[in-house]
Amino acid sequence: MTLSLEVNPRYKKNKHFFIEMKKLIALILFPFLTIPFGTKANENFSVEIEALTLVMEQYKEDAEATTELDIEDKKPSYMALKQDECNATVEVTEKTGLEVVNTESFDVNVCLKEIHKVIN
Repeated sequence: MTLSLEVNPRYKKNKHFFIEMKKLIALILFPFLTIPFGTKANENFSVEIEALTLVMEQYKEDAEATTELDIEDKKPSYMALKQDECNATVEVTEKTGLEVVNTESFDVNVCLKEIHKVIN
């Protein structure tokens, strides 16, 4: 007496389990397949990102060159505003906790990789 696989309840249970597992795996992997590989930052913000990077590198070098013995730890925050396809203004604000200690502005040309400090 042979039982066909269609009638065997164990076969139906395993078949149902594998179908559900396939759905679960597809659900987990689907978002990774729809996101394009090698996504870059939005092109609208590329000038600001490049300007921030240039200023952060120079600001770090300047901070290391002028090592002052401060009791308070100054933490810079950066903000960039795009002017055109090559130029942006970067504002660096140094804070100690809630107190603003210093604010500096820079005009940055990302095409020429030039940074000019704005004197108010």
